[in-house]
Amino acid sequence: MSAVPASAAPSADNPLLEPSRLPLQLPPFAEITLEHCREAMLAGMAEQRAEVAAIVGSSEPPTFDDTVVALERSGRLYRRAGAVFHNLASSVATDRLREIERELAPLESAHADALRLDPALFARIDAVHAQRHAVGLDAEAVRLVERYHLDFVLAGARLDEAGRARLTELNRELSELSTTFGQNLQLATEAAAVVVTDAAELDGLSPEEVAAAARAATDRGVDGFLIPLLLPTGQPVLAKLRDRELRRRVFEASVGRASGGAHDNGPVAVRIARVRAERARLLGFDTHADLVLADQTAGSTEAVDAMLARMVGPSLANAQAEAAALGEVAARDGVAELAPWDWAFYSERVRAERYSVDSTALRPWFELDRVLVDGVFAAAERLYGYRFTPRPDLAGYHPDVRVWEVTDADGQTIGLYLGDFYAREGKRGGAWMSSFVTQSRLLDTRPVVVNNLNVTRGADGQPTLLTLDEVNTLFHEFGHTLHGLSSAVTYPRFAGTSVPRDFVEFPSQVNEMWALWPEVLAGYARHVETGEPLPASVVEAIEAAQLWGEGFATLEYLAATLLDQAWHRITPETEVGDPQEFERAALEAAGVAYDLVPPRYRTTYFQHVFAGGYAAGYYSYIWSEVLDADTVEWFKENGGLRRENGDVFRSRLLSVGGSVDPLEAFRAVRGRDADPMPLLRRRGLLSA
Repeated sequence: MSAVPASAAPSADNPLLEPSRLPLQLPPFAEITLEHCREAMLAGMAEQRAEVAAIVGSSEPPTFDDTVVALERSGRLYRRAGAVFHNLASSVATDRLREIERELAPLESAHADALRLDPALFARIDAVHAQRHAVGLDAEAVRLVERYHLDFVLAGARLDEAGRARLTELNRELSELSTTFGQNLQLATEAAAVVVTDAAELDGLSPEEVAAAARAATDRGVDGFLIPLLLPTGQPVLAKLRDRELRRRVFEASVGRASGGAHDNGPVAVRIARVRAERARLLGFDTHADLVLADQTAGSTEAVDAMLARMVGPSLANAQAEAAALGEVAARDGVAELAPWDWAFYSERVRAERYSVDSTALRPWFELDRVLVDGVFAAAERLYGYRFTPRPDLAGYHPDVRVWEVTDADGQTIGLYLGDFYAREGKRGGAWMSSFVTQSRLLDTRPVVVNNLNVTRGADGQPTLLTLDEVNTLFHEFGHTLHGLSSAVTYPRFAGTSVPRDFVEFPSQVNEMWALWPEVLAGYARHVETGEPLPASVVEAIEAAQLWGEGFATLEYLAATLLDQAWHRITPETEVGDPQEFERAALEAAGVAYDLVPPRYRTTYFQHVFAGGYAAGYYSYIWSEVLDADTVEWFKENGGLRRENGDVFRSRLLSVGGSVDPLEAFRAVRGRDADPMPLLRRRGLLSA
C-alpha cells in the first residue's frame, strides 16, 4: 500500500483510543481535545493500514469473511475519531481546528487512496465478487460484495500504476481545495454579516429578533446590531425588513459572499471543477457528472436532463406571474421597479392579502421545544412507536447541545438523539443530520445521531420562536434522523443514510408531511403565551397559500441545480475564464437566468457541491421529491398517521438502509414505480 505519513504514538490518556464507556458509545466530549482528535485520526489511519496489510498478506484464498467482512471491521479507531472531529469542524470550528483540518484533509485523501487503489486488495475483492453467487451468501452479503467492488472500480482500482499515481495526486488536491472552499465560505459569511447602527432600520423585526441582533453585535464586539447570514441566497430577514435600503444591503452581502478579497472562492471553484473533470476522464468518463450518475438511482445525465427540462418552462412562467403580482403591490409603496431584495418582502404582503397568512405573526405558535416534543417527537411515536427521553446526565460537544435516549415500542433502547439548534460563530450555515455512531449488527453498535439547525435563539429568558419554514426544516432533518435511528442492517457500509445521494433526501422529505398534518399540528401549534391553538381558519389559509411562491421556490432551486450540472459537465479542455461569467452563461443557456430570482446558491457559496457531497448531485432533492410526493399519496390513501403505515415504511425502507436496491425498497412500500404527477401537482407545474 502507498505510504501515508506515520503518526506519533497517541497519548495514553487519549479518550478516543477505546470505544466510549458512555451509553451507546456516546463520545465523552468533555474529555476530548482537538489534539486528541488529531492524534487518534493519525493513529487510526496507521492502524487501518496495518489491518488491510494483514488482509492482503494472507496466504489463504480470498473469501467473503477474510476479505470483505475484515474490511468492514477495519478502521474502527479512525472512524470513531473522524466522526467526532468532522462533526466538530461543522459545529464548533476554531482557528486551531481549521489548522488541523487543513493538515488532515490531504492525509485522509491519501489514506482512502491507499486502500482503494491497492492492486492486491482489489484482486482479493475481485475474486470474491466473481464467486459471490456460488458460495451461499445471503442477499445482504451479496450486495455488500457488489458495493465494495463498484466502490473500488469507480475509485480507480483498474488503473495502471501511472494512472493510480495521478489519481492520488488529483484526490489530494481536491481534498485540500474543498477544505479551503469550506473554510473560506465560513469566514466570508461571518465577515459579511451586516452591521446596523440605527435601530429604526430594523423596523419589521420582532423585539426578540432585534434583541438577538443586538446580542450578535455584542458577541462580535461591534456597536449597534448585527444581522448574520445563513447559507442560501435568500435571508429570512428580507421578508420582514421594511427599510428597502437595508434589504438591499443584506441581499448584496449574501450574493457577494466569498466572491473577492482574502476569501475569494471563485478561483477555488474553477480549480475544483477542472480537477474533477480530469479525474473523471482518467476513470473513463466524459465528465464528472457522468462519473457521479454511474452510481445513482437516476442512472444517467440524460435522465436528469429530461426531468429538469420538464420543469424549467413552467417554473419560469409561474415565477414571472408571481413577479407581476408582487410588482403591483410594490407600486403602492412607490417602488417603480421590483428588485430581487424586494421579492420576499412583497411575497409576504401578497400572502397576507390574498390568503390572510402573515408568516411573521405565526411565530408565537411555533415555539422550538413545543414543535420538537409535541410535534416532531409525537409524530415519530405515533408512526413508529419511538419515545424520546431527555438525558441531562449526558453532555454534548457544546452547551447548546441536548441529548435524548430513544426507545422503541417494546421499551428497548435503539439509539441516542442529539439536538443542536442554535446559530453561533464557528458553526457552518444550513441544517443537517450526521452520526457519531452508526448501527451495525456486525460491530454490535447502535446509532448516535445529531441534528443541526441555525435558528436564532430567543432573547434572554424568552422562548425561541420558529418560522413556518424553520418548522418544516426541523421535520425534514428529523426525517434523516429517523433513517439513521431505524437502521437494522448487519454491515456498517449500509447503515442508515448510506444510500445513493439522489435517494437520501427522500425519507426526510416524506417526514415534512407531518408538519401540517391535523393531529400533529394540533399538538404543537399553540400560542406561546396563551396556549391557544392555531385557529382553524389560519390553518386553512396556510394550506390555501401553499402554491403561492412555488414559482420562485422551484426556479431558484432549478437554477442552482443546473449551475451544479454546468460546472460538472466541463471537460479538462473547457476554458472557464471568469467564474461569474461562466455562471451567467450557464444560467442563460439553461433558460433559468432571471434577475429577480437568483439561484438558491451561487458558485462562491455553493457549499453542497464544492465542499460537500452533492457535486453533480444537487438535482437529487427534486429527484427524491418525485418519490416523496408519491409516497405522501400512499400515506393518504392508507389513512395517514397510522402505526400500521409507519411500520411498513420503517421495516421495508428506513430500516434497510443501503442493503437493498433503493428503488426496490420504494416499490416494496408503494407497490410500483414512482409516478411524477403528484410532484407536478404539488408544485403547481401542471396548469403552467
